[in-house]
Amino acid sequence: QVQLVESGGGLVPPGGSLRLSCAASGSSISIYAMGWHRQAPGKQRELVAHITSGGSTNYADSVKGRFTISRDNAKNTVYLQMNSLKPEDTAVYYCNAQRTRFGVTYEYWGQGTQVTVSS
Repeated sequence: QVQLVESGGGLVPPGGSLRLSCAASGSSISIYAMGWHRQAPGKQRELVAHITSGGSTNYADSVKGRFTISRDNAKNTVYLQMNSLKPEDTAVYYCNAQRTRFGVTYEYWGQGTQVTVSS
C-alpha cells in the first residue's frame, strides 16, 4: 500500500509558476512509476506528466516545455514544476503511483490539490 499526499496548489496569475509535491508513505516509491494527472471541471482526467522508476519522463503535448516532473526517492517525493501557467491549466492535480508485478497492476492515487490560474 502506498499513501500519497499532494501539496503546493493554489491561485496563481497567468504566466506564474507553482511547484506541486507528492509525498508518499507506506512504501518506497523507488519501484513505482509516478505520474501527475489533472481534471478540470466537466472534463475527463488526463495524464500531465509521467516518470518511470528509472527516471525516464514523458509529458502531455499541452505542457511540454513548461512543466517538469522529477522524483527524489530518498525523500519519497515526486514534484511537478509548473511554469508559464495558463488559465487552461486550471484543474485538480492528482499524484499517481503504479507498479506491475507478475501481471498484476497496483495503482494508488492521492486526494488531489487545486490549481487555479487566473488574474
